[in-house]
Amino acid sequence: MAKKVKKKAVAKKKVTKKKTGVAKKSTSTKQRLNAGTKTVGDTARVDAYIAQAPEYAQPILRKIRSLFHKGCPRIEEKIKWGVPHFDYKGMLGGIAAFKNHVSFGFWKSELIKDTHGLFDRGPKASMCTVKVTSLKDMPPDNVMLSYIAQAVELNDAGAKKVKAKKAPTKAPTMPADLKALLAKNKKAAATFEGFPPSHKREYIEWIVEAKRDETRQKRLATAIEWMTDGKSRNWKYMGK
Repeated sequence: MAKKVKKKAVAKKKVTKKKTGVAKKSTSTKQRLNAGTKTVGDTARVDAYIAQAPEYAQPILRKIRSLFHKGCPRIEEKIKWGVPHFDYKGMLGGIAAFKNHVSFGFWKSELIKDTHGLFDRGPKASMCTVKVTSLKDMPPDNVMLSYIAQAVELNDAGAKKVKAKKAPTKAPTMPADLKALLAKNKKAAATFEGFPPSHKREYIEWIVEAKRDETRQKRLATAIEWMTDGKSRNWKYMGK
């Protein structure tokens, strides 16, 4: 009887081990599938993007895509902001199709030596772009590959994208009616003069943005009252 119980226990132990092994194998397979999905999925989405692009744009997109892969075989394809991008140690460049043109560019284009004058350096662009309407408009392959090589070198070196400097904001003009009221109230005038430029701007913009004269007059009266008490325009939110 004792032997039978022992055999059953051993058998149960073997079954448990077998089940555990199957569970581990299943999890491992799932992880491998998930690991490969991202790259495959993005590539498929880029394929779909090109297939859905206007007919004139498709050969251009395929050409630029192949050059990025030739210039950097380890590149990864991503869809960001709804358009294809190429990643290598971070963002490298991207392509996009429009109704009448295709554009491509490099994420750190401001650091790339534009020796062939390809870039449209718009003041507000996140990256400088090149616009083409046919394969004939494309720069020569060796030129494209030299630009891609520069972009790869920048990412290898860990270069940071240069943030565009904001132009200094012009100080707003003092409204004549506010100036006249301040001239009659020394406390309010002293408060206003002691304000940093941002606080002065808040009051001036609040007053000049009034669309009706009645609203403007109310704001002027409130502004003088608050400044007489030493308060800024947004004192309620600053604990003053």
